[in-house]
Amino acid sequence: MSKFYSLLGLCKKAGKLLGGEVAAENAIRQKTACLLLLATDASKNTKKKFRNSANYYEIPLVEVGTKENLGRAVGEDMRAIFAVVDAGFAKTLQGLAELEVASEASE
Repeated sequence: MSKFYSLLGLCKKAGKLLGGEVAAENAIRQKTACLLLLATDASKNTKKKFRNSANYYEIPLVEVGTKENLGRAVGEDMRAIFAVVDAGFAKTLQGLAELEVASEASE
């Protein structure tokens, strides 16, 4: 398992990661979301909704991993969207997510 997925699991255990559409939407509206992580295989509708929200509220958004991999990393079923509500975790996860995307692209 990569550093990204390991840190994602740690973030969940620390209570700084909200999974699922409803929880992510609430974090965005309450302006507590520092980073959005969107699965690459999320539906077009989900991608559009969260890209628009991220642009409007000026929240960084990274498309990384599959719904299955993201869910497995936090010990849940498939998840298409996560909101990170801690600035420290968000910064580190964003950097690792970009490395993860680059390594997935090169495979």
